[in-house]
Amino acid sequence: MLKPFNKPYLTGNETQYIQDAVLSGKISGNGKYTQKCQDFFEQKYGFKKALLTTSCTDALEMCAILANLKEGDEVIVPSFTFVSTAIAFIRQGATIVFADSYADNPNIDAEAIEALITPRTKAIVPVHYAGVACDMDKIMALAAKYNLLVIEDAAQAIDSFYTSKDGSIKALGSIGHLAAFSFHETKNVISGEGGMLAINDEKFIHRSEIIWEKGTNRAEFFRGEINKYGWVDTGSSFLPSEIIAAFLWAQIENLEAIQQKRIQLWNAYFEGIKDVNQSSILLPKVPNYATNNGHMFYINLENIQQRDVLIQLLKENGYQSVFHYISLHSSTYYLDKHDGRELPNSDTFTNTLLRLPMYYELEFKDIETIVATIRKFQQL
Repeated sequence: MLKPFNKPYLTGNETQYIQDAVLSGKISGNGKYTQKCQDFFEQKYGFKKALLTTSCTDALEMCAILANLKEGDEVIVPSFTFVSTAIAFIRQGATIVFADSYADNPNIDAEAIEALITPRTKAIVPVHYAGVACDMDKIMALAAKYNLLVIEDAAQAIDSFYTSKDGSIKALGSIGHLAAFSFHETKNVISGEGGMLAINDEKFIHRSEIIWEKGTNRAEFFRGEINKYGWVDTGSSFLPSEIIAAFLWAQIENLEAIQQKRIQLWNAYFEGIKDVNQSSILLPKVPNYATNNGHMFYINLENIQQRDVLIQLLKENGYQSVFHYISLHSSTYYLDKHDGRELPNSDTFTNTLLRLPMYYELEFKDIETIVATIRKFQQL
């Protein structure tokens, strides 16, 4: 039987907390479990405000609304990312300006951003690929220089950190003005579908609650701050149910154990293949300013043909492995909208990056078999 690339981990308390939420009679959202989750994230990671959402895509769409984008505004986004990173801003009328990755790292090349900034640029959206930090000192410096918003796509970056040049250590998602997280079943802590908006600039807090509650000031009403609520702004149904929040709370309670195991698995992969011939297989790079949260272990092959061979070999040995994003600038939807610049590093990762199985219940003996298969592949 083929072992999967990903398997959702259940801590054991999910159904208990869901039952508690159901029996409470408050299941529509923004109840006890929503508050517990949001309080946890604010206190542990220093976000000024955290709002659970039904997905990371929704959190990004809230960011796009808060950015007050209009037709013709430009947003700088890496091409090697999931479609949500771009589409959230396109829906608000923005033009996406795609940036390339580093040659040795799928993250946005911070050195290449300034050349993309124009008078129409409104925001930069760094994506912390595999939970490894982008160079946030450089990105935040550019944002300050040109008066731009920084919106961190931290979908994969829960419990990962960045060390600034001044020595300060900050959680990813707490550095930019806004940030979006994912709790999709492929992430470290999950709720099936689910996400979170993190707000680090206080000027966005009040409006974010209104957008979150379908454009109403309902949240203020339920806190007793106003005696009635109504439609005061744009927004949508971004707020998840208490059932989703209850599931997530069971995961959050086990965050430390989950992270410890995933990082041990990541290290086992790295130690197992760190001495392979790196002319044919490149290992993930974690810059000295970043931490590794064990979200993903990937390798890069020489070309797409070699990747296909290894995928098949791993399959024959009982393991599923998968590639990742197709460069967004070359997508069917955006190809005729792209400015024509070549983004070679992004395209290279499209054709060479391979993700290996990574989930809490993966066993170290599985990693030994996968590593042995990779070594056998190198001898072909």
